[in-house]
Amino acid sequence: MKRIVSLLCISLLSISAMAVEVAGVQIPEKLAAQQQSLSLNGTGVRSKFFMDIYAAGLYLTEASKEAKTIIAQDKAMALRLHITSGLLSGEKMETATREGFEKSTQGNTAPIQGTIDAFIANFKDGIQENDVFDFVYSPESGVNVFKNGALKSTIKGLEFKQALFGIWLSEDAVQDDLKDGLLGSL
Repeated sequence: MKRIVSLLCISLLSISAMAVEVAGVQIPEKLAAQQQSLSLNGTGVRSKFFMDIYAAGLYLTEASKEAKTIIAQDKAMALRLHITSGLLSGEKMETATREGFEKSTQGNTAPIQGTIDAFIANFKDGIQENDVFDFVYSPESGVNVFKNGALKSTIKGLEFKQALFGIWLSEDAVQDDLKDGLLGSL
C-alpha cells in the first residue's frame, strides 16, 4: 500500500508539461492515478460575487458529458482545485463543502457523516492562494486527498466518492457553469 501511495505521489508531481490555462492558472491535461493515466475531461471556475475562488479540472479514464454516469462509476477519476483567491479560508471551505454534501445527497448525509468529517479535516490547517487540492479516486483505495502534492488522507467508500463528486456534478451542483465546464460542455 505504501508503494502505491508513493507511486501516486510521484505521479502527481510528474505531471505532463501540457496544460490548459484557467483563471490564470495551469490545469494539466493528464494526471496519473495508480498506474492509470487520467485525461482532463473539462475545466471550470468557481466564482462568487464576481470573484474567482478556484479553477477546477475533472479527470477521467474516458471522456464523458454524462454527470450521473460519472458520479455513479466505480472507476479511477480525479478532481483538481487550484485556489485562486486569498479570501478563501479553511472555515469558508468547510462551510461550502458541508453545504455541497447536503445538496449532493439531497440532505441525506447521515450514512457518510464520518467520512465527510474526515474529508473536511483536510482544510483545518488553512488554505492559501495557489494551494492545489487533488481528490483522486481509485476503486482499490478510495479518495486520496492531496494538498500541494502531499497526501493528506485517504477516505474509503464508493458512496462517499459519489457524494464528493456530486458536489460539482449533481443536479444541484455548486455552480451550473462550473459543472458544464467540467463536463466539457462549454
